[in-house]
Amino acid sequence: MLLLDTHAMVWLASDLTKLPRTARDTIRAHAGELLISGISGLEIALAVKRGRLKLPVSPDEFMVVSLKQHGIREIPVSATLGCLAARLPDIHNDPFDRIIIATAQQHRAKILSKDTLMARYPDLDVVWG
Repeated sequence: MLLLDTHAMVWLASDLTKLPRTARDTIRAHAGELLISGISGLEIALAVKRGRLKLPVSPDEFMVVSLKQHGIREIPVSATLGCLAARLPDIHNDPFDRIIIATAQQHRAKILSKDTLMARYPDLDVVWG
């Protein structure tokens, strides 16, 4: 299984040229087993609201269409997952990324991310380019 970090999912759905070849190959190799954390919806919606991301449609429509088009399964954020994220070592202070890391660990999935801090977590396989 391959859990897409938020930026990887956005680029997969909107601009493949931003993904390195290795990342694109990894996505193809994991077709049918792509995952995304539900927290990515909040992260995308806030980025749009703050003007850091422009989308051709609303964030909720973008998520629905992108997940369906690319066969990505959404993993909900539960209270247990929130507690797991809080227990992670204090390497990463971004709460979105902590949820994504905990999600990958809980589901024994690789993460596709350009975030180099994620690779510092034990028992976590981070792939990029």
